[in-house]
Amino acid sequence: MSLIKSRFDLTGKVAIVTGSSKGIGAAIARGLAESGASVVVSSRKQDAVDEVAASFVKDGLKAIGVACHIGDPEQRVALIEQTTRHFGGIDILVNNAAINPFFGPLENTEVGVFDKIMDVNVKAPWLLSNLALPSMTKRGGGSIINIASVEGLHPGYGLGIYSMSKAALIMLTKNQAKEWGKHGVRSNVLCPGLIKTKFSQALWSNEKILGHMEKQLPSGRMGSVEEMAGVVMMLASDAGSYCTGSVFTADGGYLISS
Repeated sequence: MSLIKSRFDLTGKVAIVTGSSKGIGAAIARGLAESGASVVVSSRKQDAVDEVAASFVKDGLKAIGVACHIGDPEQRVALIEQTTRHFGGIDILVNNAAINPFFGPLENTEVGVFDKIMDVNVKAPWLLSNLALPSMTKRGGGSIINIASVEGLHPGYGLGIYSMSKAALIMLTKNQAKEWGKHGVRSNVLCPGLIKTKFSQALWSNEKILGHMEKQLPSGRMGSVEEMAGVVMMLASDAGSYCTGSVFTADGGYLISS
């Protein structure tokens, strides 16, 4: 294996990917597994994560499924404990799970919705990262990749609280990088644009809206989940060893066209 190619090799590493039973998370989990990592597929339903993990194992990859609602403190602890017990520790944490239960103006957003979004999109990644830190430190370092959104960098109508949560996640990433570099832990954030997932279906399933959005993009198209996985694979590996506290956008040029 060439020197450059070998830097993408994750053999011997252990990765947790939250929200990975479908969409971007599932693509990230597969990409990490194909790069050699032992992967913990995690989302709220055990049958869903078992199905994804089984498909990886069938292809000769190393994976297990661990159900975890990241908003639940006990389940977060159990996720870390089960990962450590099964694979021996944690090297990579991808905080991908997120919610957006409301679309509309700020003044119509209920306080309960605000709390729910912040609990899952900001508080949970913060606390789950804290739980993973001791294992990463013990193993000589690690990589945290937080999945935010271009909405955390550029406000869009109807997504105010979601945008706020992703902006907070971006700042969490920078603080993790600044404080945890001494432990050999890197933290970076990926901000996807319009990606074809169930999460964004309300946008791309409407041909008129999709056509308008694609005309505004320099790339002229929406992105794929595999393209997001490629960025994470770099950040998780030694190929991205000098990257920390960085904000990576994968948006087809959305931010330079808006």
